[in-house]
Amino acid sequence: MKIAFQMDPIGPIDINADTTFRIAEEAQRRGHELFYYTPDMLAFQEGRITARGWPLTVRRVEGDHFSLGAEAEVDLSEFDVVWLRQDPPFDMFYITTTHLLQRIHPETLVVNDPFWVRNYPEKLMVLDFPDLTPPTTIARDLTTIRAFKEAHGDIILKPLYGNGGAGVFRLTESDRNLSSLHELFTGFSREPLIAQKFLADVSNGDKRVILVDGEPVGAINRVPAAGETRSNMHVGGRPEKIEMSARDLEICARIGPLLRDKGQILVGIDVIGDYLTEINVTSPTGIQELERFDGVNVAGRIWEAIEARRGG
Repeated sequence: MKIAFQMDPIGPIDINADTTFRIAEEAQRRGHELFYYTPDMLAFQEGRITARGWPLTVRRVEGDHFSLGAEAEVDLSEFDVVWLRQDPPFDMFYITTTHLLQRIHPETLVVNDPFWVRNYPEKLMVLDFPDLTPPTTIARDLTTIRAFKEAHGDIILKPLYGNGGAGVFRLTESDRNLSSLHELFTGFSREPLIAQKFLADVSNGDKRVILVDGEPVGAINRVPAAGETRSNMHVGGRPEKIEMSARDLEICARIGPLLRDKGQILVGIDVIGDYLTEINVTSPTGIQELERFDGVNVAGRIWEAIEARRGG
């Protein structure tokens, strides 16, 4: 198949951690033809969805992990699969790429389905499952957020469309910084904030469960660094091997059919203790760590699901 990757610049990636690199590596191993472009090179041109980029070859050699062919402008409708893999922030630039890619899907299979990536962003999709999630409020209004904090005491406050642990604050019962943080956030953004009851179980780790076409394939535990509330690996969280619990499987059984139905082939959910906190559909990570811990070919499972949808 002809595969295009819409992703952030490939040069600086960590080949031992980057999920997109691992997906591309497995695609190449299976004989597929790779093309790479950055999201700013995506365009609508008189009815065609085009991208300017390069034929791509990858290899697991640090410092020499890719080669590019001659730059070319391609019509993405001529590809079998396009991967939507740039990282958030989930802003209007990101949203516009989903609108453009939606115009070629499903004739060209866009992974994940861009319509539902746009309509089910990470911190909003969980609202469909209130019995699985901690107490949550989404608001821009300070009075509403303050009332939530008074009700629950110890809370987490973060940007609704943030990623990678950026801008995540824990406000304990005695903390007096809510007004200042609200002023800070609303001073540079018009977006709402999300507040959740703090879950003490995060000290034991924030579990990332990987689902492929709605089915769980394994989990890793992300343990916060000393003195940190955040467990994201972007900010020093340590990945470790862990088994899925009965509660994890219950959560996956509840959300899996919806993910499959909405074309979300690769999803990473975050579970703290018994609670689902995020459903990551934009650019989920963690498959390389899972493959190392569990000895499973997660990238192979992903391509099997895609090849099945493409008819072989």
